[in-house]
Amino acid sequence: MNTQILTGILIPFLGTSLGAAMVFVLKDQISDGMQRTLTGFAAGVMVAASFWSLLQPALESSEGMGKLSFIPAAVGFLIGIGFLLFLDTVTPHMHMDEQVEGPEKPSN
Repeated sequence: MNTQILTGILIPFLGTSLGAAMVFVLKDQISDGMQRTLTGFAAGVMVAASFWSLLQPALESSEGMGKLSFIPAAVGFLIGIGFLLFLDTVTPHMHMDEQVEGPEKPSN
């Protein structure tokens, strides 16, 4: 395998893995304020990644539609929101405050 490809895969993998591992190291030592700050930062990074990697290329690829070039990206964005809302209702999950949502787990 080409070393450039391997390096290009390993660097983001290691960064993500080490960042995620901090959850286990700092789980009892981090304040609520710092946790909220880091969660907000992570959310901002994901919003930026979504725009620059998905929405902007979609807008650029539909430039030929003129004034209506935003429609394909907007429709895809709305479909994605709908899918996430659907998953939120059909998947059992627990929030940080231990409030349970979604359908009940089947009992065995």
